[in-house]
Amino acid sequence: MTITLERTETAATVGDLMKCPELQISDDVMVDMAMDVLQSSGTDHLLVRDDDGRCAGLLTRLHLAPFQARSWYTERTPVRDIVLDRAPYATADMPADAAAATMRARGLAVWPVVDHDGHAIGLLSF
Repeated sequence: MTITLERTETAATVGDLMKCPELQISDDVMVDMAMDVLQSSGTDHLLVRDDDGRCAGLLTRLHLAPFQARSWYTERTPVRDIVLDRAPYATADMPADAAAATMRARGLAVWPVVDHDGHAIGLLSF
C-alpha cells in the first residue's frame, strides 16, 4: 500500500501583499492643503477618507496637476469635489492574481484595500 501526501498550496491574497497606508487625509481638506501634504511627504499618493472614516479614494499627483497654478479655486475646493480614483476597492481576502488583473485593467499603480465596512486597512501595489 502506497500513501501519497499531496501538498495543497494556497494562493496569495491581497492581505498577504498589502502595506499599511502611510498617509490619509479627510475629503473635506482643501486642494491646496492636499498639495502641500503630498509635496512635503515625498509620496505619490494619499488615501482619502470620508466623514465616517471610510475610504473615499486615492489622490495622486496626477489628480492635483490641474491645480498647480494655486488660484483662489484651490483654496476653496475640497478634495471630495475633484476627480480621484474611487471604488471599487480591493479586500484583504481577494486573490492577489485577481487584484493584479483588476489593477492592470483600471490602469492603477496603487489600490486601496478596505475591510468589509469600507475602512482603509492597506495599500496594494505591484
